[in-house]
Amino acid sequence: MRFAGDRLPLLAGAGALAAYAIFFASSYDQRLLTVAGIYVIMVLGYQFIFGHAGALSLAQGAFFGVGAYVTGILGSQYDAGFLATFPLSVAVAATLALVVAAPVLRLASHYFALATLALSQLLLLIAVNWEPVTGGANGLPGVPPITIGDWRIARGLPLLAFVWGLAGAAMLIARWQLGPLRMAMFTVMRDTPLAVPAFGIDAGLLRLRAFLLSAAFGGAAGALFVHTNRVVSPETLGFGIMVTCLTMTVIGGRFRITGAVIGALLLTHLPEWFRGLDEYYLVAVGALLIAMVVFAPDGLASFITARTPAKPACLHAIPAKPDAPADRSSAPLAIDGVSISYGGIQALEGVGLKIGPGEIVGLIGPNGAGKTTLANIITGLDRPDAGFLRAGELNLGTATPTAITRHGVARTFQTPQLPDALTVRAAVATAAANIVANPDAHSYTDTVMTACHLAENADTPCGTLPHGVRRRVEIARALAGRPFFLVLDEPAAGLAPTEQNEVAAILRAQAAAGLAILVIDHNLDFLRPLARRLACLNGGHLIADGPTNEVLADTKVQSAYFGLVIQ
Repeated sequence: MRFAGDRLPLLAGAGALAAYAIFFASSYDQRLLTVAGIYVIMVLGYQFIFGHAGALSLAQGAFFGVGAYVTGILGSQYDAGFLATFPLSVAVAATLALVVAAPVLRLASHYFALATLALSQLLLLIAVNWEPVTGGANGLPGVPPITIGDWRIARGLPLLAFVWGLAGAAMLIARWQLGPLRMAMFTVMRDTPLAVPAFGIDAGLLRLRAFLLSAAFGGAAGALFVHTNRVVSPETLGFGIMVTCLTMTVIGGRFRITGAVIGALLLTHLPEWFRGLDEYYLVAVGALLIAMVVFAPDGLASFITARTPAKPACLHAIPAKPDAPADRSSAPLAIDGVSISYGGIQALEGVGLKIGPGEIVGLIGPNGAGKTTLANIITGLDRPDAGFLRAGELNLGTATPTAITRHGVARTFQTPQLPDALTVRAAVATAAANIVANPDAHSYTDTVMTACHLAENADTPCGTLPHGVRRRVEIARALAGRPFFLVLDEPAAGLAPTEQNEVAAILRAQAAAGLAILVIDHNLDFLRPLARRLACLNGGHLIADGPTNEVLADTKVQSAYFGLVIQ
């Protein structure tokens, strides 16, 4: 939810809106602008879960309706004032999100969308059928206007100013919740989900935060909507509200604060502009939505404020981690009897391996031998069926991937997993901030980039980097958490000889500082001078482990590499 780049358009728009509302707008126009301000709050909340977290929630209308009904019931039946109903509406909506979060947030993709849609429909049925409390299909009239003490906010310009004042406060809260570091974390979670644990990010907590914030903003918008209409009805829980919110977010933009403002203002006024279309109104809106998806996937806000790469993360924003990495000098990796199968196919069986501080061990084997599977087990992405893995004092077989990373076990991937939108500095800084507290984190990020020969690329978006540089960025990201053990999955793949030498030099320097390293690769020209020790997997079995020259001379290893000439 970029704010710095939005500041000038927001200020200019606020000035123009204020001038229009005061000097030119009719009472009807003022009402439309008031409703638009309410929708701005709802869309700002939806941007958290749909935009930044990248999850298609269909429950924003439900949270809007819950906030509306809390205010409607308390206001019309118990004569409760705004200072009581408004915070309760926000709290109840957020509490509902917290209650359903455990089962719902575990779901992925369309299952998450269907589950949130089911929640919306369930609440709609309750509103229609719980007539003694909700008023049933007719709803509850008589919701009082907003009153704060002796100040009663009248419709028209006073209510318009009040609502947009709250919308401005919502923008500031959104900006506060989405600083550079958390924006980078959301970018990693949305664009490279496989690498989330490698960055030390707890995806569950991050997604929960987005879901709760979306609910709270939705509840606040619903409460204001009821005070504006003076009646609450099942329509506030209807799917139409959700469609309106989704359309506003897509058309305006799901990442920027200006997108929420543009989308809300545009969609609120479209019915007036397209009034002459009668039954073709929905066709026109649908065509506009399709055009936006095709020609402006980031929304109209992307045309008004030029998109800029994420800024370097504020590393001091994250508190110290209780599971900070251990000392490199006393944290070996021990693997014993590890086995795993997939659908009856034995991927690994009885594998054992020990790597001490300062060692560089190469792991070779033909395709399908189980090399990447072993890397996934070490880093917690897969669970072994049997066996024991320990890094320092941590049992790798039971720990979560994020806990393993924060403990000091880092990895890279066969295909570099780096969000295209993040700069090199932001990617490295995000990992450093989430894995271990650094009293001098900014300078340490620069130190890591210098060690990986990335200083000149610091402010370059990762998506524009050549393949060889991306490999080094991944290594820098892995080193940012000061690990004691590093797994590299084919770090030399696709690299020119000079680039391979650069990577090898980086790894030798880290090993000299006590880092234990496991290098998985097929390239023996890269591994032979780098690793004094090799291990070989074949068919899920460890068939050799020892000095590099001895392993390469082993007939079983040569057989496993049938067709490969070893000199």
